[in-house]
Amino acid sequence: MLPIFTDCPLTTIAESFMPQTLVLASTSVYRRELLERLQLPFETAAPNIDETRLVNESAQAMVARLAQQKAEAIAAQYPNALIIGSDQCAVLSEQILGKPHTHAKAVEQLQASSGNTVEFLTGLCLYDSQAQNFQLDVISFQVEFRELQAVEIENYLLREQPYNCAGSFKSEGLGISLFKRMHGDDPTALIGLPLIRLCAMLRAQGYLIPDVI
Repeated sequence: MLPIFTDCPLTTIAESFMPQTLVLASTSVYRRELLERLQLPFETAAPNIDETRLVNESAQAMVARLAQQKAEAIAAQYPNALIIGSDQCAVLSEQILGKPHTHAKAVEQLQASSGNTVEFLTGLCLYDSQAQNFQLDVISFQVEFRELQAVEIENYLLREQPYNCAGSFKSEGLGISLFKRMHGDDPTALIGLPLIRLCAMLRAQGYLIPDVI
């Protein structure tokens, strides 16, 4: 015989067994496609924060701060959720490479990267909006570019047009042809969402990955 709960509404009982909503605090197509690999249900929301770098702020401190702020920015919309925030920048010779936005700037970035190593720093935050605590990490991944000819840079940019990508390339596409070698523990960090580290964070919150069918 099933027990009867007389002092507790049925809706409350049901809600107590509901898992927290998983939310990606980003509208990036690339991050959404990466998170879909984990085959977990999730929602997306735009954090709409000021991403301006602070005075004298290091690249590592900047991506960590912005990842956390992105996650916290949508907490009011999702009071019982695990919110994923992520931010990335590319660093060459201690200079941050942003998104080029224009063809001319992309040419300039790839010319500077030619024959050099670019470090990609990705801040990752998993924020529990109910408990108001978080896990935070910065994942490094390095790309060593081969010597690029001017015609190769031009051909690549015209084909792939990576003007909204830090460093002016898409490693998941034709951009891989620009590399000599890569160094790092998590290749998905290069695309903007480090799945290996994220899985560890989610497991610490009780997620089973891979999940049961």
